[in-house]
Amino acid sequence: MSKYTKEDIFRIVEEEDVAFIRLQFCDIFGVPKNIAIAASQLECAMNNECMFDGVSVEGFVRSDESDMYLYPDLDSFEIYPWRPQSGKVARMFCDVYTVDRKPFSGDPRNVLKQVVARADKLGIKFKINPEPEFFLFDFDDEGQPTNHTNEKGGYFDVAPADQGENVRRDIILNLEEMDFDISSSHHEIAPAQHEIDFSAEDAERTADMIMTFRMAVKTIAKKHGLYATFLPKPTEGISGSGMHINIQAEDKDGNNLFATEGGEVISDTARSFIAGVLSHVKGMTLVTNPLVNSYKRLVPGYDAPVSISWSSRSANRSALIRIPSYRGNSTRIELRNPDATCNPYLAIALILAAGIEGIEKKMTPPEELNENLAHATFEQLRESGTEILPMTLGEAIHAYEADDFVKEILGESIYNKFLEAKRAEWKDFRTCVTQWEIKRYLNLF
Repeated sequence: MSKYTKEDIFRIVEEEDVAFIRLQFCDIFGVPKNIAIAASQLECAMNNECMFDGVSVEGFVRSDESDMYLYPDLDSFEIYPWRPQSGKVARMFCDVYTVDRKPFSGDPRNVLKQVVARADKLGIKFKINPEPEFFLFDFDDEGQPTNHTNEKGGYFDVAPADQGENVRRDIILNLEEMDFDISSSHHEIAPAQHEIDFSAEDAERTADMIMTFRMAVKTIAKKHGLYATFLPKPTEGISGSGMHINIQAEDKDGNNLFATEGGEVISDTARSFIAGVLSHVKGMTLVTNPLVNSYKRLVPGYDAPVSISWSSRSANRSALIRIPSYRGNSTRIELRNPDATCNPYLAIALILAAGIEGIEKKMTPPEELNENLAHATFEQLRESGTEILPMTLGEAIHAYEADDFVKEILGESIYNKFLEAKRAEWKDFRTCVTQWEIKRYLNLF
């Protein structure tokens, strides 16, 4: 059942003195884009008549076709609470359609919709709740962001050690005005690192919420004189920021398909879902962890997964997939490698599609990881025979190319353009001379 009708939105815009509406979408890397229209043009937008030129949007050009239509999702209408309250600004997420009125294959939101439709045919409704982490750093004297902080707070600290407490509070209050159900927030393990979690929602709304969350965090942090970054590893020697993805599966009656009434921790359906994800996780990593910097987080000893493994022991946080201690209708699976720089539509689509394949094929996962490998080195993991995630963006590119499943889900357009861009990024990094190399070698050679 829809949340809003066209009439509802016209009424709200008038009653709330909304002056501008942002028609929002994103490129293949999850970078938000929008066309801003005045309230006087709302009817045109509601009739799906707003067009834009896709030439300059990453991944959106298809041969000689560039004109595209934006179809607003009415239920995504929200007013930005952090913008001026006189002449307010609202937004609606949009699906992208081609000039011949067909869903655009290069639209990440469309990719996720297709996976959700596939799940619907199987009678499965997925709910997702992410755990995004971020850092709050200082600006320099010229107003440029840095990775510097004077804060010394640690895991679950409170003020005055936690100097970001008021920023988190302000973020949460703003998000709650936008209908977010915030489940918890806290200071994370590293200085100036924070986490805000929101409750499980359906997959499409969750992806929209992640996009909104990243914008809200950055905007509100700047109002407090701080720079918010979701960069996975902005500072060496400390733990990086991830975005664990928690997944629940329900049938049409709302029963949890991952739960079991017997002695097992999770159901056979959950095991098959896990098996599907593990079988494709290497190929998906380029999407779930898309930056050169992402792989500086995925190293032993820094509270991030390295081994391709799973564990039903909730305390074993070295496993890539763990089963949190919730049971019954709250039983869920937690995938721990993604970070918040990913395109949430594509990342969630791949994760769910891999799990669906596992369910359809009744796949069996490998043996559980009973040993905690949090402090094992790469060499020790290899010697134990444990398979590991890609160690670099280059390895992730090779794994992406080797898994036809990824191309099937993303579609040829997104798959090829994503690959092309990441190859270029990896080449740029490999030819870059870093300060580490200068300090390490210049005096020796």
